[in-house]
Amino acid sequence: MDDTYLINSEKTEFREAYNRGDVEELLSVFDEEGFTDMSEGGPSLYDEAAREGLRERATELFARYDVKLTVIIIKIVVVGNLAYDYGWHEFTLRPKGAGETLRKRHRYLEVWKKNSSGQWRISSFINNADVREELGGRASHWFLSEEQAGDAGGAVTR
Repeated sequence: MDDTYLINSEKTEFREAYNRGDVEELLSVFDEEGFTDMSEGGPSLYDEAAREGLRERATELFARYDVKLTVIIIKIVVVGNLAYDYGWHEFTLRPKGAGETLRKRHRYLEVWKKNSSGQWRISSFINNADVREELGGRASHWFLSEEQAGDAGGAVTR
């Protein structure tokens, strides 16, 4: 099977893990032997510390919010047993208690490694908050699917 397709399939698992609030499914997409995590707002973490850090952050996120993740892949590049992809992750976070819905958009870069079983797993993850582009007084569109569904009212974008 085509490697780009296989990575896309794993990105679907990544998205669905967030949407279901499933920490273990989320961790299953990352290299079991450990990975490098350079997520915005935290220290660089490696190997087991990266797995535990992701587990803690995801557990806290899923306890506080119902999450909807939209993945926008710009490109996947496969080079042998390594690959990288980059794009945007758009998060819609609905509090499980009272509070406003939050929307966050991150740029990301992932390095993927094919393991000995032939499965693609994330070996390095880097993200940071995206910044709306503004040109001629007009801001770029984010969360278009939410706006088209009439769900944009009242949400806070950060």
